[in-house]
Amino acid sequence: MEVLPHDRTAFTQGLELAGGILYEGTGQYESSVIRSVDQRTGRTLAEMPLAPEEFGEGITVAGDRIWQLTWKNEVALVRERESLREVRRVGYEGEGWGLCHDGQRMVMSDGSDELTFRDPVTFDETGSVEVTLDERPVTELNELECVGGEVFANVWGQDRIVRIDPGSGQVTGVVDASGLLPPEDAAEADVLNGIAAVDGTDEFLLTGKYWPHLYRVRFVPA
Repeated sequence: MEVLPHDRTAFTQGLELAGGILYEGTGQYESSVIRSVDQRTGRTLAEMPLAPEEFGEGITVAGDRIWQLTWKNEVALVRERESLREVRRVGYEGEGWGLCHDGQRMVMSDGSDELTFRDPVTFDETGSVEVTLDERPVTELNELECVGGEVFANVWGQDRIVRIDPGSGQVTGVVDASGLLPPEDAAEADVLNGIAAVDGTDEFLLTGKYWPHLYRVRFVPA
């Protein structure tokens, strides 16, 4: 495991690594931002704030664009990938939580047990699937990462990540991330939230809200 720096003031809502650059969206009213970051040093390369009344949520990279959800504003912000400048807005119904792009479509969570599939250009809904583990619904699906035909999702308020088959909605694996954050850092930190696949490897960057570090890890069988 490799430990990397992370902005401890960041209420992390979305995390994605693309082209060697780490993109992070943060939440909270009056302080939500989207930024690009040097993953090795933690240095911010570019940053754009949201409006004070907007609460940022999940993000994903799709070509030369970045999409960013909002929690209760029912709008997705579409941005230039390099400058992070907003270029348009697209509305949707309900809450926005997590978002990822699998190369063909967007996958979105809203805090329920449902993943919604969306067109990567129009953001129109194209389908959905209910997520289950042992035939029981898995709710509060939060930050998402699409990789290898699967969807990895943080479960809100828990130290676990579920691996989901987007075709069936079945959970095919559960990652126990408890103990990742040392006790001396946990007192001022919030929940685990943030998954970014490292291109060309089977590794991931993990972090959480107000965490002082990113952790580069590999998921292995117990």
